Amino acid sequence: MFLIAISFTIQANSYHTSSFVNSANFLGGGIYSARASVTDYFGLDAENQKLTEENTYLRRQIEQLKLISEVKLDTTITDAPFYFKAAKVINNNYTYSKNNITINKGAKDSIAIDQGVITSQGLVGIVNNTSINYATIQSILNTNSEINAKLKKDNHFGTLVWNTKNPNIVQLKQIPRLAPLVAGDTIVTGGKSTIFPEGILIGTIKDFELTADDSYIVNVQLFNDMTNLKQVYLIKPTQAIEILQLEAETEDAEQ
Repeated sequence: MFLIAISFTIQANSYHTSSFVNSANFLGGGIYSARASVTDYFGLDAENQKLTEENTYLRRQIEQLKLISEVKLDTTITDAPFYFKAAKVINNNYTYSKNNITINKGAKDSIAIDQGVITSQGLVGIVNNTSINYATIQSILNTNSEINAKLKKDNHFGTLVWNTKNPNIVQLKQIPRLAPLVAGDTIVTGGKSTIFPEGILIGTIKDFELTADDSYIVNVQLFNDMTNLKQVYLIKPTQAIEILQLEAETEDAEQ
């Protein structure tokens, strides 16, 4: 009914027609939001359960980040290396080779390109574009996606990619041959960037094989159901500019 009413309004008023034509991004986001709202109405119980799980997850992450940053008793919240912002998924692609996700938060909500995105279950992707009210996320189900990841148990690092074959399975490549791989072991973010803190859950080892360059490529069964995303959390690094500036100055000094 909501979309039909919009259609009648546009047809009846040329000013409205012009406004909608000149606001394609806003309209697209609005349609996605309306569709998401209708879907949400029929799944409130499940959504409440997910929110409970996400609150529990965030509490665990807060404790984890305290350990990572070795927070002292007199440390304020502004000293934390990361903070989280919640958003709702209003469109989610997972059937293409380069999939993106749209959320209902944008630049006015301090959402910016290169912010990491997670759910209560683990890794989702990285923000790749923003408008005033909305943002898009490059999903980990995107052939352009490359994220630093590691074995949780022993810190062997690799690069997380996707071969497009299965939306529930991604690949961790360039794992050294000496790594003691075992099916079922947990894969997490490596923390070698300012986008994700170390230790964000990704999935478990399904199987693996040795490649021609004498390293392993590992199939990782995702914790997230990437076909059913509702609530996500964006990670904003509070010290990213300082870190990147320092690293750039160091590289310049060595040249």
